[in-house]
Amino acid sequence: MSSVAIIGAGTGGLCLAQALRTAGIEVKVYERHRSPADALHGYRVRINPTGARALRHCLQPPAWEAFLSRAGRIRQEFGFLTERLRELAVVDGGPDAEQHYSAERGMLREILLAGLEDVVRFDASFERYDRTPDGRVECRFADGTRAVADLVVGADGANSRVRRQYLPHAQRVDVGMVSIVGRLALSAAERLLPECLRARPNSVVAPHGTGMFVAPHEPGADEGYLMWAYGAGEHRYPVGVEAMDGARLAELVAGTTRSWHPALRAMIRETEPGTVNAVTIRTSVPPAPWPATNVTLLGDAIHSMTPLRGVGANMALNDAALLARELTGAADLRTAVRRYEAAMRRDGFRAVAESLRAARMFVSESATRRLLFKTVLRTATVVPPLRKVLYAKLC
Repeated sequence: MSSVAIIGAGTGGLCLAQALRTAGIEVKVYERHRSPADALHGYRVRINPTGARALRHCLQPPAWEAFLSRAGRIRQEFGFLTERLRELAVVDGGPDAEQHYSAERGMLREILLAGLEDVVRFDASFERYDRTPDGRVECRFADGTRAVADLVVGADGANSRVRRQYLPHAQRVDVGMVSIVGRLALSAAERLLPECLRARPNSVVAPHGTGMFVAPHEPGADEGYLMWAYGAGEHRYPVGVEAMDGARLAELVAGTTRSWHPALRAMIRETEPGTVNAVTIRTSVPPAPWPATNVTLLGDAIHSMTPLRGVGANMALNDAALLARELTGAADLRTAVRRYEAAMRRDGFRAVAESLRAARMFVSESATRRLLFKTVLRTATVVPPLRKVLYAKLC
């Protein structure tokens, strides 16, 4: 293995670069954004045990310790409530559950970029690649520059240009769901909301194919906040909902939750409109296995998933660790890529399927399915092993 070009300096791409640099493999990362501070919008990243193990494998010990010192710990409980805040169940992973973390995006990028100053090139917008006569891959960028590598890794997100060229048949589709998301400052949450909403993540199981996810994010490098996400089938929204401003979106959610608990309505009312936006939920369609070459894909570039269960970033980290292991000391590049892609497809698209099932359940309009789900949750309150199973499957 002589050289690797990674397209995209997101979580997965940088994690892979860290591991390859440590292994002594020549690596370069090309990122279309102009600086490390760009594209850090969104919410804190939940790092589950799978993602944490991958980070620990790929990072040098000082960087891993820096992550541990700066990440928040997520309480090992997850609640299910009705829209009137009646408790259906609180599940947990038991006393031996592995730790989950909450990572502010800027902090995570800072840790993943440390030591890679000569590796990452910003303002490098990938356009396409070509094969060279000797079998290598030449990447072309919008500014006219080129770069040649033995292996190209597309880590350029859900709208990946690498995937579009390499696997043009691989699709992303709407799942029929729109989520309106906002965040409330913790100071306001402490004044307005009961302890159950401020202390742990919760899923609000509401009638008529609607639901809400509420999760606190403790202070870190940024101010702490409580994130909420209201979800429903896209047919329940007016046309053009994604283009509405935050104030109009908050009004829309308030109008559909008139019968909900006053605390939830206060949370929506007091949310700063500038933090509210609407997102059409999409998911990857698993393509048939493809023959391994010296181009491959990682994370959302190949298996993007719904935000339900919050595992997208963790699967990108998992991919990075899998690929780094295969490439380190590999005698044959295509064999290493083939082994990586087999494991990546298995793990990644299993997560895609689980996330899709969760999304469909979240907005299911079947009264029977919702009643059955509530029955299972209530049963879990008196059957400890079931609580642990549900925590693993749903959280």
